[in-house]
Amino acid sequence: MARHNALSLEHAARTPALDVAKTGPGIPDLDRLIHERIRLGIVSALAANSSLTFNDLKRLLKTTDGNLSVHARKLEEAKYIACAKFFEGRMPKTQYTLTATGRGAFEKYLDHMEAIIQAAKR
Repeated sequence: MARHNALSLEHAARTPALDVAKTGPGIPDLDRLIHERIRLGIVSALAANSSLTFNDLKRLLKTTDGNLSVHARKLEEAKYIACAKFFEGRMPKTQYTLTATGRGAFEKYLDHMEAIIQAAKR
């Protein structure tokens, strides 16, 4: 255990911290709405597809109806995704798309994460 801590301290000493003058304390620009795992999955999947149904997202993210519904609603309230409900035959369908606001927020999130990764590699 002591050796592991010494190696961690050596690594920390060699790895420059993020430039606090640029990022401020913590990570203020990180979009916490997108950063949560399920919501990041929703936004990522919609960024790669023109639209996805509720069941597509549930299958992709391996989550429950309730969990997906709660997270999708938060993104919808923030205007990051749009929801359309319709019937296919007699079956109700819910389809989601990424909005321009959501795409912009996702791109900003990715840029911020790339900056963090690059800073950590230095």
